[in-house]
Amino acid sequence: MKSRILVSILSLFVIAVGAAAQTPSALEADPKGWKDIFPNASFKGWTRAVLPPTPALDPVTQWKIDRTHRILLCEGDRGHEWLWYNRGLANFILHVEWRFAKVEGAKGYNSGVIIRTATDSSVWHQAQMGAENDGFLFGGKFVNGQVQDLKFAPRPKENRIKPPGGWNTYEVGCEGPQITLWVNGAISSEYSTPDALKGYLGLEAEGFRIEFRNLKLKVLP
Repeated sequence: MKSRILVSILSLFVIAVGAAAQTPSALEADPKGWKDIFPNASFKGWTRAVLPPTPALDPVTQWKIDRTHRILLCEGDRGHEWLWYNRGLANFILHVEWRFAKVEGAKGYNSGVIIRTATDSSVWHQAQMGAENDGFLFGGKFVNGQVQDLKFAPRPKENRIKPPGGWNTYEVGCEGPQITLWVNGAISSEYSTPDALKGYLGLEAEGFRIEFRNLKLKVLP
C-alpha cells in the first residue's frame, strides 16, 4: 500500500512539474497593445511573392479567406511562395495559430512563419512548421543565385507540434539580435545571430494545405 501511495505522489509531482513548465502565450499574459492583422477579402496590406525569387509567381492565387470561420487558407498547390505583411518591422511579437489539413499517407508536411525577411527573399528567417519535431528557427540568403544557410537552431528536445488536423500556436518574438519561438506552451527555439535586424513577416506556402487564424501583432519599442 505504501509503495502505491508513493507512486501516486510521484506521479502527481511529475504532472505538477510539467504543468509548471508551461508558460502562457504573450497574448494571454498581456492582451493589451496587439493589432489584428488578419487579411480582408481583398488582401489589402498583404503581398504574394515567390520564395525563392524564381521562378515567376503563378497568376492564380492559392490563398483564400473563409470569412465565416475567419480562417486564412493556403491550398498549397501553386508553388513555393509567401504572403507578406506590407510593413517593415524590427522588434515585435507575432501570434499565429495554424493547422495542416490531414492527408492519409502524406509525409513531409511543410510551411513556416517568415520573419525579418527581404521582400525579394535575398535574406530570410523562418520559424519552421511541420508535422513532427519541428518548431525551430533558421535563416538563409542568396549569394550569386545560390542559397547559403545562415544558421539552423537545434531541433527542440521535446516535440510540441500537434498532428495534422490539430491547431498549434506559434509566437515569434524579435527584439534586437534575438529571435525566440514559443510553441504550444513553451519556448522551443532561440536564435541569437540573425543576419538582419529588420524585415518583413509573412506566411509560407510549400505544397501542403494549411489554415491560419488569430493573426495578432504587437510592435515593441
